[in-house]
Amino acid sequence: MSAAVTVIVPTFNERDNIAELVHEIGAALDGRVAEVLFVDDSTDDTIDEIARVAASASLPVRGIHRVHNDGGLGGAVALGLREAAHDVCIVMDGDLQHPPALLPELVARYERGGADVVAASRYIGGGDSAGLGTAVRFGVSRAATWLTKAMFPRRLWGSTDPMTGYFLVDRTRIDLDGLRPRGFKILLEILVRSDARIAEVPMTFAERRHGSSKASLRQGATFAAHLARLRFGKMSLFAMIGLVGAVANIGIMWLLTQAGMPYIWAAVIGAEATIIGNFVLQERFVFDDVRDDASRLWVRFAASFTFNNVEAALRIPLMALMVESWHISSVVATALSLVVAFFVRFLFHALVVYAPRRRRTDATEPATDTAAQRIIRVIDEQATRPGEL
Repeated sequence: MSAAVTVIVPTFNERDNIAELVHEIGAALDGRVAEVLFVDDSTDDTIDEIARVAASASLPVRGIHRVHNDGGLGGAVALGLREAAHDVCIVMDGDLQHPPALLPELVARYERGGADVVAASRYIGGGDSAGLGTAVRFGVSRAATWLTKAMFPRRLWGSTDPMTGYFLVDRTRIDLDGLRPRGFKILLEILVRSDARIAEVPMTFAERRHGSSKASLRQGATFAAHLARLRFGKMSLFAMIGLVGAVANIGIMWLLTQAGMPYIWAAVIGAEATIIGNFVLQERFVFDDVRDDASRLWVRFAASFTFNNVEAALRIPLMALMVESWHISSVVATALSLVVAFFVRFLFHALVVYAPRRRRTDATEPATDTAAQRIIRVIDEQATRPGEL
């Protein structure tokens, strides 16, 4: 029996592409039970165009408009997977760079068996990435692919293009509730968080017909943070931001001491600058998935700022002791003290700053965990989750 298919198309201001895309999908899937599901984050009238095209389309067409862009494109795809009418889902972009004519080949490969995911790859025999445009974009794409495969050698060994946005997935074979999508790369999320078997078909990546690319430096930063979270877990992402802050701290201190400022004052200024910078980065990249359940922003900032200043007030005298009594370089002493402080900072932020708000409970509910149990649970959940098991 032929598989029924839902084609999921996340869109952001793709109005001019909708009619042509639906027409080509309908032609490619003619004679098959199928639907097109748009998940739309647009700020223009794309959702109205979807409704207009649906009225005369050759197959069912639906549109979901999201008011809040949770999880970016990956979040849109995750919602589409939940709302799809059929278990076999094909994800493709709305800009016509993913050729709808390839849809029958994706389905045919799935129906032959042995695969839970069938990806359209630009990098296997017969594939072509010319639609990326410039040599710089091609180089960035290839470098990102190599880096990702190096970080997940077991999970991605069968994939030549884990960042492709054009793929088929049997949603019964993945844990939808376990997905934590961020940004563009939803296939990477699916492959890393599951044991899905993957097959590939070659794809010619076409040039964009209308609109403009959504790729940006911000998306690149989101991808890098998501990759770190996937591979190492939350504690290691916290450590990476801490490392950036430590380098900035040392750099600020070096510049100020070179300018003639006493090293104690230079250390204070460096600490204050990096405390604020680290909080901003932690909000965006480490604890963004728990902010809604935590205290208000100003409370989180006050708690983080106060703790880090208390920690710095204790750490800087220790650094001074190492410099004055042990004759260690002030820069080396700063680096050592920052390493020692890392674990205390992480536990305080995970257990206090971003702890869920207290809720009223009754006497019949069991007692909450002890502080020691909470610390053990945080280390267990955050230090290694999800990683590559």
